[in-house]
Amino acid sequence: MPSFWAKLRQSTEGMQQQLLAKKNDLQSGGFRDASMAMCALVAAADGSIDESERQKVSSLITSNEALGNFPPESLRAKFDEACAKLTADYQLGKVELIQVISKTKKKPAEARAVIQIGIIIGGADGTFDDQEKAVVREACHAVGIDPSEFEL
Repeated sequence: MPSFWAKLRQSTEGMQQQLLAKKNDLQSGGFRDASMAMCALVAAADGSIDESERQKVSSLITSNEALGNFPPESLRAKFDEACAKLTADYQLGKVELIQVISKTKKKPAEARAVIQIGIIIGGADGTFDDQEKAVVREACHAVGIDPSEFEL
């Protein structure tokens, strides 16, 4: 029986492949903004973002092939903007970022991709902790996706 971590790695690799297959459908500014909001929420899931975590997530974002439709500096700027909102006022920033994510609800492929990106970023360090799962679950509710679809 595969360990939880092996299952998580297989799951995130599978999600990455799904995202790559849909890459041509994931070109809107709304998708970019929602993806970066999701990444910032996952990075700050414990209530704060330290600089090393921010750098690590930024690096993952700019090297992710599924986000390759967007210039890396555009992704980094949107991610930094989202992080700044969370740093200034975590609760208010979180509400604003969940609203950005909820705008993808009308485009199910984008909404699902945003959730998958959150899981990939959350699991990138080999752990997908309860706080990270909770933010991704909240995003699922915002876009009308049952969290159990992603075993959340």
